[in-house]
Amino acid sequence: MAKTQLNVRVEESTAEAARRRALQRGMSVNRYIEELVKQDAGEVGRTFVDAAADFMKQYASVFAEEFDSEQQRKGHR
Repeated sequence: MAKTQLNVRVEESTAEAARRRALQRGMSVNRYIEELVKQDAGEVGRTFVDAAADFMKQYASVFAEEFDSEQQRKGHR
């Protein structure tokens, strides 16, 4: 995905808070702000749900086998 530059003006205390939080998370201020906007826009949640759905599709048979064998051990079949 192409990146574009966005210039914003914020109070110094806000900028310092962004720097501090980005440092705590081990990321750049740019990435930190980008992640905040994605969260606010719901993209992060959708990405997580899409990844979880893909995971479940890929491993559905493994879960089904485990669930079936657990049910059999409990005598529910």
